[in-house]
Amino acid sequence: MNKTTLAAVFTLAIPMSGNALAADFSDTAQVVSAVPIYERFNEPKRDCWLETTTPQSGAVQGDRSPAGAIIGGLAGGILGHQVGKGSGKDAATALGAITGAIVGDRMQNNAGAPQTVERCRVTDHWTQRLTGYSVTYRYGGREFTAVLPNDPGSRLRVNVQVSPF
Repeated sequence: MNKTTLAAVFTLAIPMSGNALAADFSDTAQVVSAVPIYERFNEPKRDCWLETTTPQSGAVQGDRSPAGAIIGGLAGGILGHQVGKGSGKDAATALGAITGAIVGDRMQNNAGAPQTVERCRVTDHWTQRLTGYSVTYRYGGREFTAVLPNDPGSRLRVNVQVSPF
């Protein structure tokens, strides 16, 4: 045999001898404990309800609009002027203007009228979800721990790999 052939035989024989010594098989191990693992999740919820409110009297000037009172006063004054006769025409115009201004203001600003308002708040809603099991098992006189997605029961199938040092 020449040197090239001998080198090729040794090159092929070394990996095959290593594979012949390694073994890979499955077996069962005894489960010592399986503890459920839970995670907490927050799923906020929006709670809404309806409330009936009455506006406060004496509202801040910036919250009110004078447009209703002005338009109502003008309309009331015109109607009062049409109704009155003689010297009562001035009194009817004034009374119509005042009444129109009050009605127009209330219509514009809803003064004293109850309103239905939707109120909402976001509240935390914590839930727990099972995410897996912390499993302790015994094989070959030694204990091992792993996190598994399911409870394995009393026995656990394990993959065993044996190879020389």
